[in-house]
Amino acid sequence: MKEGLIKNAYEAIIKEIQTTLTIAYIVTVGIGMLFHYQYYSEFGINIFDYADVFEFLIAPFSDFKILFFSMASITLSLLIIQMDILWKRKYPKNYSKMNFRWDKKPWFTTFRIIAFSVLFITYLYIAADMYGEYASSKTRESASVTLKFIDNETVKGIMVGKTTDIIFLLRDEQITAIPYGALVKEFEVK
Repeated sequence: MKEGLIKNAYEAIIKEIQTTLTIAYIVTVGIGMLFHYQYYSEFGINIFDYADVFEFLIAPFSDFKILFFSMASITLSLLIIQMDILWKRKYPKNYSKMNFRWDKKPWFTTFRIIAFSVLFITYLYIAADMYGEYASSKTRESASVTLKFIDNETVKGIMVGKTTDIIFLLRDEQITAIPYGALVKEFEVK
């Protein structure tokens, strides 16, 4: 009987870990997509028009800052929620006063979930916007690169980024998109 109980507990823990890791990965991918979108939008590029799904699945892992921020944000959010639960359990009177006694209302749990979600999304959006501004200013300060086409023509500019099919160059404050291996040499992004 004891062996079956341990096995059941072990299986339940594994399922919870799998679920938690899956949700954390999905949230991290979403955060990575938001950060990449904000970065490219600083240059007037809608990255969703040029990137494929796989690039977004690895987006948070392409920049250590985004991955670190994602993990820190998820951990901080869970910590704040746990502190709120602990505060409600340990100091119910104080908690009730700080929440204008709304915690006695039947809709308070739903309100609390919505409030935490809106706060988390707003925080992510502001952070992604700040990241986009910071990363674009660093990109503008970086050294230029020279690309050489198959017909020996060269193009100089600052590399903004790349996808599987396209390289984005900043030349004279204009974004040029250069496709890999196509008959089209370049096109301007407006």
